[in-house]
Amino acid sequence: MVEPCTNFCFPVPDKLEGALVKLIPFVASSHAEAFCANSDDALFSFLSWGAFTSTDDVISTVLEGGMNNNPSIALFAVIDKATDSLAGTIGMLDTSPVHLCAEIGFVITFQKFQRTYVTTDAIGLLLHWMLDTPEQGGLGLRRASWRTNACNEKSVRAAQRMGFQMEGLRRWSRVLPEWKTEADGGKSERPREGDPKPNCLGADSVVLGLCWDDWEGGVREQVDKAMNRV
Repeated sequence: MVEPCTNFCFPVPDKLEGALVKLIPFVASSHAEAFCANSDDALFSFLSWGAFTSTDDVISTVLEGGMNNNPSIALFAVIDKATDSLAGTIGMLDTSPVHLCAEIGFVITFQKFQRTYVTTDAIGLLLHWMLDTPEQGGLGLRRASWRTNACNEKSVRAAQRMGFQMEGLRRWSRVLPEWKTEADGGKSERPREGDPKPNCLGADSVVLGLCWDDWEGGVREQVDKAMNRV
């Protein structure tokens, strides 16, 4: 089985490390069991995934279901250095070396690490790698995107705290899995007659962006301040 990151369009470092958190490539043999053990429905309310019941489910759904062999995707395990344990995941998708842009996604922080430094530091580490210039140790991307379900206010606030700016609403941008019965904001109370997927709800997506000129215009310092808070 090919692990994510091995075919990523940019060379992936062994780790991105801060004072409290480090990001390392997600490897099924090392991380799938802990990911499954910390999986619960609340974490996946606004994602196409669901709570995982086995490591095989993690591998088949997350890795083999779309990440392996995809050069635009890199998935990282978020490690809490104080406990040396898996605290969640974060990654990049729709990465384009041609257009120097990528989206931050797969942002999952396990319940016991929520309302701590973990999410902030994981996002900050990834932003530094994405938006810092190669001379500074980064990729020198010009744009980082953040896309989330329009009902996911917590995700929107997390992005805005890290300097992302609201850019727009993509209406009816997602078809939810048939087993998803929420997170559509009531959009699907009246199904469309003749719809090809009548049993699948739909959802709007909010799009936020953080560009290189924002980053160099003060957001880098804003992110560092958030990561260095006591």
